[in-house]
Parts: sequence; C-alpha cells; structure tokens
Amino acid sequence: MNYYVYILASGRNGTLYIGVTRDLIRRVHQHREQTCAGFAGKYKVKDLVHVDVLDDPISAIAREKQLKNWHRDWKIRLIEERNPYWRDLYPELV
Repeated sequence: MNYYVYILASGRNGTLYIGVTRDLIRRVHQHREQTCAGFAGKYKVKDLVHVDVLDDPISAIAREKQLKNWHRDWKIRLIEERNPYWRDLYPELV
C-alpha cells in the first residue's frame, strides 16, 4: 500500500500545508471541502501542488517531518521542480 506526503497551497507562493495520508483523494477532498477544522481550513490551502509517494508509514512520517522542518524557500524549490506553475494536481487524481 502507498503512503502519500502532500503539500497544499493557498495559491502560488501562498500559505503551505504539509500532511501525510494513505488515502490521498479522500484527504485532499476533506481539505477542499473544509470538513476538518484546523490550519488548512483557516488559511484556505486547497490546491494540491506536490506529492511524494512512499511504500511504508515510517518513511512517510519521516518525510513529512523532514519537509515541515525545511526552510520555506526549500519547499518552494521542491514544488517548482515538478510543478513550476503551481497547477492544482487534484483534478488529475479524480
């Protein structure tokens, strides 16, 4: 089973949210519909701009923690390496 570390954004160079899940489509949908109160809903981070796919939960959690500790410019560089225009990747999943 795959595990996903994902980055949501409120827009290009906007607020970023990093999370981990086993069900990427369901989790991003929850963020988009604001069914879960918290940071993502408060700051309107709805665009899926980056996804890492990992094989096990330990690696996924370690990657999430790693990204959360990165400087903002490193996160932006990571996003723009694969998604230079900050396209919302969610429509491609569903």
